[in-house]
Amino acid sequence: MESSEARRGLAAARRIVVKLGTQVVTHDGVELAAERVDALVDGLAALRADGREVLLVTSGAIGLGVRALGLPERPRSLGMRQACAAAGQGALMSVYAAAFLRHGLVAAQVLLTQDDLGDRDRALCVRTTLMRLLELGAVPVLNENDSVSVRELVDYRRAQGELAAPFAFGDNDELSARVAVALDAELLVLLTNVEGVYAAGPDAGGAPIPELDVAGAVALAPSALVPETSAGGSGGMASKLEAARLAAAEGVTVVIAGGSERDVLARIVRGENVGTLVRAAHRGARTRRIAVSAERRGALVVNDGALAALVARKASLLPIGVVAVEGEFEKGDVVEIRDGSGRVHGRGLVNYRAAACRALAGRKSEDMDALLAPAERGYDALVTRDNLVMGNL
Repeated sequence: MESSEARRGLAAARRIVVKLGTQVVTHDGVELAAERVDALVDGLAALRADGREVLLVTSGAIGLGVRALGLPERPRSLGMRQACAAAGQGALMSVYAAAFLRHGLVAAQVLLTQDDLGDRDRALCVRTTLMRLLELGAVPVLNENDSVSVRELVDYRRAQGELAAPFAFGDNDELSARVAVALDAELLVLLTNVEGVYAAGPDAGGAPIPELDVAGAVALAPSALVPETSAGGSGGMASKLEAARLAAAEGVTVVIAGGSERDVLARIVRGENVGTLVRAAHRGARTRRIAVSAERRGALVVNDGALAALVARKASLLPIGVVAVEGEFEKGDVVEIRDGSGRVHGRGLVNYRAAACRALAGRKSEDMDALLAPAERGYDALVTRDNLVMGNL
């Protein structure tokens, strides 16, 4: 099946958040799945080598703490679970530190609670810390601070039947979505122990649902037809769909896929039909950032027909409407949209680097495959409408 435009557009994602669930990091919630973790770290390192920024949100601390403390099974009591998280977090981080070091990368531990992202001032501090780590070339490795998090108490009481609710976030799902939104990530990948979202459950046969919009994710989230085995985790497919809804509603494309699939991260960013993609609804936060950005790397000079389409029809900017390319920039940078006289009419996040834009300028969309390398080919537009702000800036 041919990839959709939304899939192909993932090649342009520059900031990516990847979340690994307990059932990906461990076997049966306790034993470290070392080969799988190493393979996924290799995939993350490959994304870094390709010029992308990556952040890892990982579960598994409680399970590794169970093993470190020599307990016979995963405890049910809140205090014991939090004690296991405290003991296991160091072991979990040492695994990632060693795995990333093989690629010459520094893994930087960041432990958060929901309050850290719920309070505006604390959320800004978190964003600043993560942005500085990315600028320094480190890979932030995030986990919910289960040893002190109130979330653990809520999840425990719900498991004991003391609280009633249709579902709860769990297993770092919401955390990864909120981090992706806070950092204006283009892509959130939720890796789990099934290959995607199924209309009738993973054991009923058939392939995962290839794509959903936000409304589709909302409709499926409370359904019992999309279960996920999660012996050691607190999540489930409903939790992942709700996290996907949260992120997609704020402009982040989400892919839910199997963490055991070979080269899963590379295949996702290549636009292959892996897992279930939840399309971003809009780019509200990103649009505001585009409008006020001080970092304008260059400009696309457009003809009168393209300008009319951008303003009147709210179209995307296609290569055929571009007559000149100014400056040097990379895909994802903010560029100005100018007319032939030099007047600025808008700004946008460009889908291709400057050299590619020059090669494509004035050409038809059907010529793009012949002009670009397969790895570089993404959107048909140089700037898509969702990443474009027109008007007096």
